[in-house]
Amino acid sequence: MRVEWLRLRNFKCYGDAELRLGPGVTVVHGVNGSGKSTLLEAIFFALYGSKALDDRTLDDVITTGEDGCTVELGFSHDGRDYHVERRLTLRGDRATTTNCVLEGPDGQIEGARDVRRRITELLRMDADAFVNCAYVRQGEVNKLIHASPGERQDMIDELLQLGALEEYRERASDARLGVKTVLDGQRELLENVHEQVERKERKELTDRLNGLESRRADVDERIANYEDQRERARETLENATDVLDRHEETREELAELGTELAELREKIAETERDREDAKAEIGELTDRLETLTAERERLLTTVELGDGSPDGVDDRDESPDAVDARIEALEERDETLRDELEDVRVAITEAVGELERAREEADELEADAERAREEADELAETIEADEEAIDDRESKLTDLETALGEERERFADVPIDRGEAADHREELEAHREELTEKIGRLAADCRATENAIEEGERLLEEGKCPECGQPVEDSPHVDSLERRREELAELEAELATLEDDRESLEERIDRADSLCEAERRIDRLEERCETTEQLLAEKRETVADRRESRRRLLEEAEECEADAADIRARIASLEETVADRRTELGEINRERAELGSTLDSLERIREIDAERAELESEIDQLRDRRADWRTLNDERRETLADKRDRKRELESRFDEKRVETARTEKRNAEEYIENVEAELETLEERRDELQNAIGAAERELEELSELRDRLERVESRCDRLESLYEEAETLQATYGELRAELRQRNVETLERLLNETFDLVYRNDSYAAIDLDGEYRLTVYQKDGEPLEPEQLSGGERALFNLSLRCAIYRLLAEGVEGAAPMPPLILDEPTVFLDSGHVTQLIALVESMRDLGVEQILLVSHDEELVGAADALVGVEKDATSNRSRLRREEGTAVDALARN
Repeated sequence: MRVEWLRLRNFKCYGDAELRLGPGVTVVHGVNGSGKSTLLEAIFFALYGSKALDDRTLDDVITTGEDGCTVELGFSHDGRDYHVERRLTLRGDRATTTNCVLEGPDGQIEGARDVRRRITELLRMDADAFVNCAYVRQGEVNKLIHASPGERQDMIDELLQLGALEEYRERASDARLGVKTVLDGQRELLENVHEQVERKERKELTDRLNGLESRRADVDERIANYEDQRERARETLENATDVLDRHEETREELAELGTELAELREKIAETERDREDAKAEIGELTDRLETLTAERERLLTTVELGDGSPDGVDDRDESPDAVDARIEALEERDETLRDELEDVRVAITEAVGELERAREEADELEADAERAREEADELAETIEADEEAIDDRESKLTDLETALGEERERFADVPIDRGEAADHREELEAHREELTEKIGRLAADCRATENAIEEGERLLEEGKCPECGQPVEDSPHVDSLERRREELAELEAELATLEDDRESLEERIDRADSLCEAERRIDRLEERCETTEQLLAEKRETVADRRESRRRLLEEAEECEADAADIRARIASLEETVADRRTELGEINRERAELGSTLDSLERIREIDAERAELESEIDQLRDRRADWRTLNDERRETLADKRDRKRELESRFDEKRVETARTEKRNAEEYIENVEAELETLEERRDELQNAIGAAERELEELSELRDRLERVESRCDRLESLYEEAETLQATYGELRAELRQRNVETLERLLNETFDLVYRNDSYAAIDLDGEYRLTVYQKDGEPLEPEQLSGGERALFNLSLRCAIYRLLAEGVEGAAPMPPLILDEPTVFLDSGHVTQLIALVESMRDLGVEQILLVSHDEELVGAADALVGVEKDATSNRSRLRREEGTAVDALARN
């Protein structure tokens, strides 16, 4: 595997950053706290997600103040390219993964768990294995040394995938124990079933079943006999019951005939009463009919139905049709009057509405005219105030121009033009800084020379050379003290000259400051003049606009007053029209009132005609009903005679002696049936008991057969389980032996690679060899054969030893058990933290050896200059002190293409 590029957005201390990596050794360097290790953590997080965070949460990787972050990683593995992206979003106070995608040649995989599972399959290691093999995190360089042999064994076995064999062995052991548990249960079940079979056989179930069936046959025979006798008794009972039933039916029919004869007589009398009532009701209806006829004649005299004939004879038609025709004609006239009335009301409403609108319009026009004149008066006052303001601003403008001329006169006697004062002051300040630096250096030289002279004079007093400290006899340097005094005098003279120049320069800088202030005042005055001139122009334009507005307002007031006068004239005309229409409305209402009275009389005549027709119909119906009732009574009298004949016939057939015999036979049959039912019930209970006993015996025989079959099945299952137990035991031993064999092979290879790597990087005669036993216990042997624990090595030696062990494990995994296997980059985070300069050189040798052995990509984080110089590519990391964001920079002469966007 090789990391191709890494892209971050709001990940920890990074805003937007992109890093591209090539093969070989890449060193990420920068000051402490700049964010170097964060790049390696981002690669680890992109591969394994939350499993790379240890005890931290997803919230910790999002930049403070941001609501989410994105990490993208591009890498190649086994000749194919992959791209993984993880996006986090902060919702409330908790961060969640909103997008996790792995794109590769096999398609796209989504979901944090599925992506992590696929990465683990590709690299053949999970997050823990990645840390124990390829990624040496900061502060964990001694992790494998400090681990116990058991922990070290678990780590290395997991990396070499021997843990799978142990898992298979444990599964086989679990399976063996499971089979043993089941086998013990089946054996116990076999013994239990065998005992049940023996108990069943001791009961002699077949003989007991035969005896029960014989007794049941005897009971069945007795039951059949009793049932035959009960059937004959039931036949006798049925015949006697039939005779008694026929007798009861005849008696009931006689009673019914007597009741029916009485009812017929009552109905005939009741119908005759109804005929008399109907006759009386006909008389009442006839009286009502005559009353209505008289009322109709009276109403006809009050209304006009017919037209006058040509000869003056009145041909009035008083029929109901004529009444209906007259009502229809009057209703048509009333409808016409109602339409005319509605038209007049609409005309009045429209006229009144138009009148109101005209009055409102006239009022509004008069109000508009008054408002326009008021606005014109206000504008006149405003124009007067504006003219005074214009005079005041013209006076202010004159004062500003005078002050501006005075300020411009200040540049007439200076050697610079206006606008050059700031540059001139900066040149003088730069010159002053140069003089200050020179004065500082000269003052330091003076103090150093004075100190040397004082030291020389002290040594001369002691009789020693001021330069070498040796005795002054025959010394070639006795005259050096005088030269230093001359140098001091020259330096003091030059220092005084420079201080005078600085004082003169300070005065020039003060004058330049005053000129800069004058320029600023000129700028402000020019701006104020320009603003004042602009305001004057705007004010004059405003006054002209307001004069024009006042003229338009006066014209508008005159037009509104003229329009209001025209509308007032139209209002008078509309008021006359409304009065005429109201008069017309009164006439229509009077005519409609007269029509209403006539229509009420005609409607009453129509009601009377309808009631007369209804009364005549009722009278006819009552007469028809009296005739029907007379016919019905005639029929009832005929039925009454027939029923009397039937009653006499039934009374002649009634036989009391035969009925008494039937009652005796019925009573005897009922007593016998009652007695035989009790005996049959007892026998059937006995038969049921025998049947239950037979069923129980049969069930026990079936259970015995089933137990025998079950016994055979359990014996067969126990045989199979015993065979399976032996197979599981053999499989468990096989996995254990295979794991031990593979571990021994890996231990031998790892021991060889560890010695090769440690000898390569630690060329020292102190140590003879490193021993790694089957339990992964590490021992270092000195040249004299004395063994040492790795913890007894020095700090730098221990760090190199651990790095050698990590590299040896890496080489073992890269070579594979059966051949080469693709591996992730070798990642070292601050590996020099426990190393002095000498050991750093050996670390460089270790890194170069790994590259020579075929490790395609090595990533290191370090601020050690010697390690930085040995890199194929460099990535610089620095942090902005203001934003506290880290950024990457391109290093000259390297193969790194790093771009930071902040």
